[in-house]
Amino acid sequence: MLRRLHPDQPASFAFTPANQAWAEAQITKYPEGRQASAIIPLLWRAQEQEGWLTRPAIEHIAGMLGMAYIRALEVATFYFMFQLQPVGSVAHIQICGTTSCMICGAENLIEVCKQKIAPRAHMLSADGKFSWEEVECLGACANAPMAQIGKDYFEDLTAEGFAQMLDDMAAGKVPTPGPQNGRFASEPLGGLTSLKDYTGEAQNGSVALATRIGDTLKRIDGTEVPLIRPWQGKSAPQGVDKATAKAHEPKPSAGKPVDETGVSKQEATATPTAKPDSVAKGADLAEAEPEMLKTARGAPDDLKKIKGVGPKLEGVLNELGVWHYWQIAGWSEAEIAWVDTRLKFKGRIARDGWIEQAKILADGGETEFSKRS
Repeated sequence: MLRRLHPDQPASFAFTPANQAWAEAQITKYPEGRQASAIIPLLWRAQEQEGWLTRPAIEHIAGMLGMAYIRALEVATFYFMFQLQPVGSVAHIQICGTTSCMICGAENLIEVCKQKIAPRAHMLSADGKFSWEEVECLGACANAPMAQIGKDYFEDLTAEGFAQMLDDMAAGKVPTPGPQNGRFASEPLGGLTSLKDYTGEAQNGSVALATRIGDTLKRIDGTEVPLIRPWQGKSAPQGVDKATAKAHEPKPSAGKPVDETGVSKQEATATPTAKPDSVAKGADLAEAEPEMLKTARGAPDDLKKIKGVGPKLEGVLNELGVWHYWQIAGWSEAEIAWVDTRLKFKGRIARDGWIEQAKILADGGETEFSKRS
């Protein structure tokens, strides 16, 4: 299916201050030069804020991540979870139409949408408050038929109850998500057959969270929950002091350059190990070509016995002129940097400890990895 941007676009886009802080925090999950990895969560947050994904939003996020516009547009138009046209100001209704829901009455729910919202999917209602579409399986088959509104599931629906729900939302009421027939979750319709003495919460975890945050119909502005960065609070690996670990932490990626294709260039940042001095120091380290051989001297060594080297990578090393353990064992940091840039796996040599393994193997010994391989 061809997906195009809507012909009518707003002039600009900006995250709310709280959403901007959230977006910047997401970028810190990734090493320098890999900020493009945050493209999907940032596009998703823009859609949650605005209701749909506009061209200014896509281009704004591409700028934040140092990506060419076309790369961000490719992502936005590929995934159907991104709405590329205006949606209802109150709610966009997604009706599951796959087998379980279909045989349990999804077609009746779609008919309600056609009558109360618009005759075709993705059309706005006359008052602009609602839009709808039919989607593939949403994974709540035991509670069919169901619909997703925002991030929440409304399950065990009937045509009459769903029609009333739309009227209530149009009047400004916020419905309670979850099963609409009194079920707690997805227990049998006839009642519990086990754990009958359970006297826990009145609402299941998903419903309770949505009710507590109050974001069922609300556009996400970033103030709903506190901003936390648990990925930045991990303790240092065993054997590495905190100062050393801090020096080798991935840094926020904003402002890192990209090449003409828009593909990020990753700097040589490696996870600190028990021997942090062996970590490559990045692009500022001078490179030196190590000793390379046109062919192996005698029988080539099985480089796959080095952790981190598979058949494909062994072939690349052979093409470069690396055939023996003793070659790898003698690499200096500058030579590691030279090889790193040609393997397109920067940091792997230090991260997997190639030098240490190669020294043992060159002396005829075995490593724990080589014994298993």
